[in-house]
Amino acid sequence: MATNVPTYDPKSTATQLAQLYVQGRQSMLDAQSSNAAAIDKALGKLSAAMGTFRSSLSSMSSTGSVVSNKASFSTDVGTATASASATAGNYQFYVEQLATVGQVSFNGVSDSAVTGAGAGSLAVKLADGSSFTVSLANGDKDANHVLSAKEIAAAINIEATNNSRVTASTLTVNGQTRLVLTSNVSGQNGGVVGIDTSGLGDAGLAAQLGAGNTTVMQTGQDAIVWLGAQGGAPANKITQASNTFNVVDGVSMTFTKAQAPGAAPVTLNVARDSGGTASNVQNFVDQWNKMHAALAELTAAGDASSGTASGIYASDAGISSLKSRMQSLLRTSVGGASLVTFGITAQRDGTLSLDKTRLDKALAVNPDGLDAIFGKVSSSSPSGVLGKLDTLVGSWTKTGTGQIASRKDANAKLQTQLTARQAALQTQYDNAYTRYLAQFTQLQSLQSQMSGTTSMFEAMFSKSDS
Repeated sequence: MATNVPTYDPKSTATQLAQLYVQGRQSMLDAQSSNAAAIDKALGKLSAAMGTFRSSLSSMSSTGSVVSNKASFSTDVGTATASASATAGNYQFYVEQLATVGQVSFNGVSDSAVTGAGAGSLAVKLADGSSFTVSLANGDKDANHVLSAKEIAAAINIEATNNSRVTASTLTVNGQTRLVLTSNVSGQNGGVVGIDTSGLGDAGLAAQLGAGNTTVMQTGQDAIVWLGAQGGAPANKITQASNTFNVVDGVSMTFTKAQAPGAAPVTLNVARDSGGTASNVQNFVDQWNKMHAALAELTAAGDASSGTASGIYASDAGISSLKSRMQSLLRTSVGGASLVTFGITAQRDGTLSLDKTRLDKALAVNPDGLDAIFGKVSSSSPSGVLGKLDTLVGSWTKTGTGQIASRKDANAKLQTQLTARQAALQTQYDNAYTRYLAQFTQLQSLQSQMSGTTSMFEAMFSKSDS
């Protein structure tokens, strides 16, 4: 009767036993490595959220005031913008003349056969007495030995000493080509006077670009604006090369239209911009809520009944303290008023909301109070809600020494240790596998020998029986 002897595959058996040998420690390492990776990801989210929030605090502080102002003209003579430092009020102006740029043309500029070094140079003269020289030696870009008006214009535009003061172009009028030079600087001293042709190598081209062939298309002139009505006291007349005026502190005015002689002056109205102020405050509320949402996700308690997992920092005392301190800074009071006074209130979940109606009413009573409460971000003298929040958040986000950096360093060291432990465990696995493989390879050999002996006896007894 045949005897069934169990057989073994040395490799698969060694693998199974080696895995069982390290299974407990491997599971522990996997859990620790997974947690370290999750912490690394969470710290990245925390750093990004708090960094963005801190940047918004600095941006808000840099405007100088949360309260926004607006400026507008009574008629369509231009545009005006008011900074936070502008003072509310009405101002009268009469726009007599706008500043313009100078523009001249040279009619009938034909192609010149003079190229290379023989082309010479020309000098563009400006109204302020300055000039710049343009070499035409390399003007023949298409290498056809002909210097065209377009190539002359290109040479003027790329000339380094031009410094973008003049733009050259060409026009075709009634079949004739015109070279046009336009000043890029407005005002009577910025205009183009003409071209000095004494350095040109071709007499025909010199004649075409000379004073006798020059047409003034527009004279550069200064802007003239009066404080009050036209023709008042000489001290009220303002003349400058630009159409943008900064006469009223904190207000920039750009005039785009001159008034008719004798017309009544226009009124510039500077006033508080309720919508702009509300937008500035709402931006702070929105940035706070974004940051708060990130912290809430990382510190969520979780709910076993609904299957909601807890955040990785659900029981972290440091971040819990951070949230509490940030909430307390929102209650900063100046002169008996706080953010709540101006309609900025905290909800039960820690987010903020803005009551714009309450904001407007509070600003009407105390227009300087909101800026005092918000304060400013400063490395030397931070103040108010913005300054205190920036200091607190900065203690977490500061490169190298902040709380987040310290946590990242600690987690990185842990990950390095886990990697080393994984390598050591792999060595233990390899050694166990080698040991088991040798044992079961030997067992397989013995098994083969026993199987052969058994077969021999079975054959012998089978013959005896027969």
